[in-house]
Amino acid sequence: MSTKPLRAGLVGLGSMGRHHARVLAGLEGVDFVGVVDPFGDKYGAAQGAPVLNTVEELIALGIDYAVVACPTALHEEVGLQLAEAGVCALVEKPVADTVEGARRLVQAFESRGLVAGVGHIERCNPALRSLRARLEAGELGDVYQVVTRRQGPFPHRIADVGVVKDLATHDIDLTGWVTGRQYVSIAAHTVSKSGREHEDMVSAVGRLDDGTMVNHLVNWLSPLKERFTSVTGERGCFIADTLTADLTFHSNAAVATEWEALQAFRGVSEGDMIRYAIPKREPLQVEHELFRDAVLGKERDICTLRQGLRTVEVAAAVLRSASESGTVHIDLEDVTAAL
Repeated sequence: MSTKPLRAGLVGLGSMGRHHARVLAGLEGVDFVGVVDPFGDKYGAAQGAPVLNTVEELIALGIDYAVVACPTALHEEVGLQLAEAGVCALVEKPVADTVEGARRLVQAFESRGLVAGVGHIERCNPALRSLRARLEAGELGDVYQVVTRRQGPFPHRIADVGVVKDLATHDIDLTGWVTGRQYVSIAAHTVSKSGREHEDMVSAVGRLDDGTMVNHLVNWLSPLKERFTSVTGERGCFIADTLTADLTFHSNAAVATEWEALQAFRGVSEGDMIRYAIPKREPLQVEHELFRDAVLGKERDICTLRQGLRTVEVAAAVLRSASESGTVHIDLEDVTAAL
């Protein structure tokens, strides 16, 4: 690691920005040099860093990278300013408010060779990191289905987007990430019950490029807070609770070789349940460490802007499906063809 600390800044001191400030202030190998928020530091969260009014002032401090945690509608504008100044960026999810905006950000950072990532924090959840490693190791065999449920009370921090862009983007990204597959179709229904212009509940069924079925149920109308992911395959079912970072495995007691010999699916039976002991580090701390290392040129285990664009594309397909009451097919070449 370089002996000279990286100089990092932050844009936005909202509910997520305040957490970013806390982590940045204590991040090894990084100097937290400034934060932009035209409303000032209402909560005393700047950790001693100067509070500035504009992104230009932050860039003038000579930063290596910035965390973009302002409202989603401003991500594109702020990201383009940083890219034009040669500054790397970690952009909160979703990467942009529109597919077109996300594409412009990808182009701006990639064309300049700058490191840029998206803050899809669930990738840093200990339960999902363990789940992904176990899927990659083939512990589940063929994957059949991914089911997610993400529900809870209305978050008053949100004013500019609905539940699809705010919450469902978590599930879209984590599903593609843990399976290593791409969405090829989605069918969704949405409702709006809270008197706002945006949807506050969505139910979606989709398919990945290897035939895996996906189901997402997302809302902010429930007093029950739930963050549930299950992956079912030929050897059983993994269940991840990302609120508690617990991962369990329910094994299928049927013998796979027996199925192969009979050339027919004979059903499953309940087997052992295993709850894994997982080191539980704070996901945001892990996210910052991974991005810092990427800026330093180390292995890039981050959500890239291109991956973030794909998630925005799928989210747009969810909203289109709901408005048109039909299945939307997602072209696997869309991301590269449009750049």
